[in-house]
Amino acid sequence: MAAPVAPRASDPASRSETLKVAAASLIGTSIEWYDFFLYGTAAALVFNKLFFPTFAPLTGTMAAFATYAVGFAARPIGGIVFGHYGDKLGRKTMLYLTLLMMGVATTAIGLLPTYATIGIWAPILLVAMRLLQGLGIGGEWGGAVLMAIEHAPAHRRGFYGSWPQMGVAIGLLLSTLVFRHFSGYPEATFLAWGWRVPFLLSFILLAVGLWIRHRLAESPVFARLKSRKGEARMPVIEVFRRYMKPMLLATGARLAENGLFYIFTTFSL
Repeated sequence: MAAPVAPRASDPASRSETLKVAAASLIGTSIEWYDFFLYGTAAALVFNKLFFPTFAPLTGTMAAFATYAVGFAARPIGGIVFGHYGDKLGRKTMLYLTLLMMGVATTAIGLLPTYATIGIWAPILLVAMRLLQGLGIGGEWGGAVLMAIEHAPAHRRGFYGSWPQMGVAIGLLLSTLVFRHFSGYPEATFLAWGWRVPFLLSFILLAVGLWIRHRLAESPVFARLKSRKGEARMPVIEVFRRYMKPMLLATGARLAENGLFYIFTTFSL
């Protein structure tokens, strides 16, 4: 989402409200990253056998990883789209929508028929669900950070803004543990239905996340801007016009970091 406006001394919510929003952001991002990382583990271990069985094992694995890459291509698009509308309609609404999108897409993956049932449509539907996942996580992370820091006092914005980032590690750990449990089943059982259960569990996490976010107040910074009609007409254009250099620097730094991270957490499987 677009660069946040620094809160005035009178803007920050009470300490209890700030903690509530930070905790909700942490839980929401943990759920979304559970969904996102779950796909990576399945791409490494399962999808080549069930969605690309006509390929040689190595080629099938690479095709499965190619579907995984679709989520990364969609993430910046999701950030732009949901960031734009988050600056016009509110952070809370977009966070609710991105969580819903992510949870529905992940649950749908657990229900997808495989190549043996519907042929080429199986990988096509898999790619479509991965696209929705990427769009959702692209809008989720930035919005969650904004909600946390815009509820926080100015001198604690960095601290509370770090809470959503902890959701990345929690989501990775949770998805790995859940998938590890079901991968311990006999291979025939695991490939028949065991791999689906971690994806279907996302529906429960989705219900919890939506309930938590429904109880949150809108960002006080956005509420103040809306009350004085200070929203930008085209937030996306404002970002590119005013913040191009820091945006490119931040993007380069994150590319260098994330490249190695995903090699270790997915491709090494």
